[in-house]
Amino acid sequence: MTVAASPISLTETGRGVQVALRPAQVATLIRRPDLVRLTPAASGLWRVSGRQRVGLIRLGRGDGTVELRIRPKLPVSQLLFLLTHAPGTPWQDQPVTASASDDDLLPALADAYARAARRALDPGVLHGYRVTDDELPVVRGRIRTADQLRRTGLPLPVAVRYDDFTADIAENRVLLAALHRLERLPGVTQTARRTLRHLAGRLPEVTPLRPGPPLPTWTPTRLNSRYEPALRLAELILTDRGITPHGTAPVTTDGFVLDLARVFERFLTDTLTAALLPHRIRVQPQDRRHHLDLGSRVRIIPDLVLYRAGRPLTVVDAKYRDLGAEPPPHEHMYQLLSYCTALALPHGHLVYAAQRGDAPVPHPIRNAGITLTTHAVDLARPPTEILASVTALADHLAQVGD
Repeated sequence: MTVAASPISLTETGRGVQVALRPAQVATLIRRPDLVRLTPAASGLWRVSGRQRVGLIRLGRGDGTVELRIRPKLPVSQLLFLLTHAPGTPWQDQPVTASASDDDLLPALADAYARAARRALDPGVLHGYRVTDDELPVVRGRIRTADQLRRTGLPLPVAVRYDDFTADIAENRVLLAALHRLERLPGVTQTARRTLRHLAGRLPEVTPLRPGPPLPTWTPTRLNSRYEPALRLAELILTDRGITPHGTAPVTTDGFVLDLARVFERFLTDTLTAALLPHRIRVQPQDRRHHLDLGSRVRIIPDLVLYRAGRPLTVVDAKYRDLGAEPPPHEHMYQLLSYCTALALPHGHLVYAAQRGDAPVPHPIRNAGITLTTHAVDLARPPTEILASVTALADHLAQVGD
């Protein structure tokens, strides 16, 4: 039996592919259940199936090295639309597209990110104030009294803390990390590499991030609004950076992975937020302040909670799954029902990334006084029709809450 040549190519969902794997490769893939599903097949082969992730990634080392190329089920142009659409940005009338012959995600995404980063940096590199602890021959800012007293009588240098106006801030660090990651990945065109390298050269004062630690956090403000589209795309590009599944040993990882469930949820959050503004409804993603039990020991984190005048209006759960003609899975219904029960809401909504009609389907729950409604957003349609579908969804949510 010949071990399958690397890389292993498959799509994000479906039955997957059958390949021969060395025991060390099996061990590598078992330790990354978030990326692929691994099951025994006939004749000593293994079936490798996608789990709603796409990208190019190399796992393990030595005999355990496995390279995965996971393709999206959507056309690349459609996926780029989901990734780069940002309602309200001044350049949204210039959508990022891919050529009809381009079925490789990575080169198209590298080009899309380069354009987003250029739009962010062309007006100038963003600067901000950062608190810095230092020891200097002169006083600058405030003296760190406790640290200075530990010097046992030595007057210099002085332990100080001051606000430094610098380009070495979280926004630029995230921007630079994504530029560096894309530049190193195979499959990126030389033209795109030169552009990415040129853009990185505009950030000489910025400290490169080390693999492993979490990404630095940033808060959207009026000052960094021009950075926001590039930063949101950068965070998706860096999704797999330093991630090790809970309860498993570390796996050497290099490459790029997009979590399409997260992509869909973020797209739905952005577009619903914009569509519900005229209705004076606020969208709160990943709302962590609610609990299922009276003792507040079982936290629930709905994808989206909609508020009007400070009170919960309804709850929305995004599911990157095409149901076809099937009813929603029990676990999806139970999850949404628990959200409605905890928030004392009479209705909740499941929104699927489907390829069928958009008509909402209500599911009244027996003996509960709660109705769960399923919706479908067809991601295979043209972008204008997708946005129209989200607008119709927003109108429905607003009417239910009236």
